[in-house]
Amino acid sequence: MYLTLLVLALAQAPDAHPNLEGTWSYATLTPFERPADLAGVEFFTDAQAAEFEAQTIGRNDRDRRDGGAATDAARGVADYWFDRGEHVASFKGRKRTSWVVDPPDGRVPAITADARAKLTARNLDARDHPADGPENRSLQERCLAFNAGPPIGLGPYNNFLQIFQTRDAVIIFTEMIHDARIVWTDGRPHAAAAIRQWLGDSRGRWEGKTLIVDTTNFTDKNPFRGAGETLHLTERFTRTDAGTLLYEFTVDDPSTFTKSWTAQVPMTKTDERIFEYACHEGNYALPDILRGARFEERQPK
Repeated sequence: MYLTLLVLALAQAPDAHPNLEGTWSYATLTPFERPADLAGVEFFTDAQAAEFEAQTIGRNDRDRRDGGAATDAARGVADYWFDRGEHVASFKGRKRTSWVVDPPDGRVPAITADARAKLTARNLDARDHPADGPENRSLQERCLAFNAGPPIGLGPYNNFLQIFQTRDAVIIFTEMIHDARIVWTDGRPHAAAAIRQWLGDSRGRWEGKTLIVDTTNFTDKNPFRGAGETLHLTERFTRTDAGTLLYEFTVDDPSTFTKSWTAQVPMTKTDERIFEYACHEGNYALPDILRGARFEERQPK
């Protein structure tokens, strides 16, 4: 009897919808796109997974001393501070070779000609004006956006999110950048098209065990893989068992990508705590970067 009640408590939130609450880890060594040497291989065998994990951990080890002083300096931060995961993701006993599941080749589709032109212009501007002002620096350096989504993507650390549920909303709180995204589930419409936000405008609905989150109203100041204001993102959160939350998202932006595409990763329930995110690099390094640029400008040509 107790076990039955426990299962029901895990399966449903107080409002009778599936219970997604808790802290979830999505740290994984599974690459976002399928590597070229795994072309045509949708799932790792156990032996392939073990070899890939060992090679990836070794390649990412920033404590290696195999390249001389210049290489050591370029590696910068000790490996202690990174938390990329130790294994590839596994769901129902199968280990995918990429987050991207559609197209079947595990690769993000090509971008459009217009998107390529915009990307080229953006790269040229970044090259010619690397530090005219803080706006020229990356969003990561400015502590504004860093892999926290939407959509949620793997970062070098802080790969946790916490979900809270109420009667009218689901709150998705990411450890990276400490963004708390409110997903309204009470049927209200999206914000007016003129309103553009860093995290877009999210609305949720339940379909069976799955929370479907529809997000529009993005800004082109925070492009996801080149996408801009026309991005339409559909995310799916499904509690498949007590310890697993399957996360899927579909990107639909015909002005950026030649076709829509979908990625998927299982998240694992954890008792780890989410700590406060504090971006000291933005507090201290950014003024130094701008001072250095002004110093370089004063040097004789």
